[in-house]
Amino acid sequence: MARHPTDHVLLIGASGMLAHAWIKLMDERGIRHTDVDIPDFDLTREPSIVKHVDERYTMVVNCAAFTDVDGCETKYALAEKINGTGVGDLAKRCKHVGALLVHYSTDYVFNGQATTPYTTDDTRDPINAYGKSKALGEELIEAVAGEHLIVRTSWLYAPWGKNFVLTIARLAREKPTLKVVNDQRGRPTSAEHLAATTLALVEKDARGIYHVTDGGECTWYEFAQKIVELAGAKCDVHPCTTAEFPRLAKRPAYSTLEIIRTEMKVGPMTPWKENLKSVMERVTGAGK
Repeated sequence: MARHPTDHVLLIGASGMLAHAWIKLMDERGIRHTDVDIPDFDLTREPSIVKHVDERYTMVVNCAAFTDVDGCETKYALAEKINGTGVGDLAKRCKHVGALLVHYSTDYVFNGQATTPYTTDDTRDPINAYGKSKALGEELIEAVAGEHLIVRTSWLYAPWGKNFVLTIARLAREKPTLKVVNDQRGRPTSAEHLAATTLALVEKDARGIYHVTDGGECTWYEFAQKIVELAGAKCDVHPCTTAEFPRLAKRPAYSTLEIIRTEMKVGPMTPWKENLKSVMERVTGAGK
């Protein structure tokens, strides 16, 4: 009898924001899953990967990553190992045991110089260390040529964890004014929407690279404005330029991901304002 990818899922990076959404989703769907994280599972050590990834699993969902964009600039060797070569080792092991590898990547694999949304076929050209490490992970998965689904996403948020939405909602309650960059444009993504859409892609036998985000696009300033509005906070949000807030890592000015391929497979992506409203209603003191 043929195995289905969701017969038994191994979830890597179990303590993370996206993993939390996956665990919630799999519990709701009655999907059998085993969840691992550091220090028990270490993506930087091949013996750890070999030990944990075995023939029991039909699908491995990798939610582990070094996501500190500025930190990657000063700790590139570690970023490369977690986001790059470790992912390559994981892909080899998944191929060996016959498991589908579901891996998450980022809009930061692109240079941000486009004026129309990036397609899944556009050339990778990262401008920071984080993007380079994630691009390497994608390349190594493709080189291994096992069964895989790479999902690129952007601007991730949830009612839990550490993310832009929760940070802005908190600051809006603490400060009378905020300045947020208005010259970086992309697509926000609810972690819950991302997990559910990824599972829908798996169930539709999607393989290769897909982009999953909320529907619509905005700047960080426009995103922040909506967060403050939904929080009911009396805080004025003012636009500023990236140059006014220099960061260690360069950020792409335009990183909107094309989602038409995904929508053709599983249907329309929920608009970011709707997903944000759902999240804010569950954040303490918001949505009331």
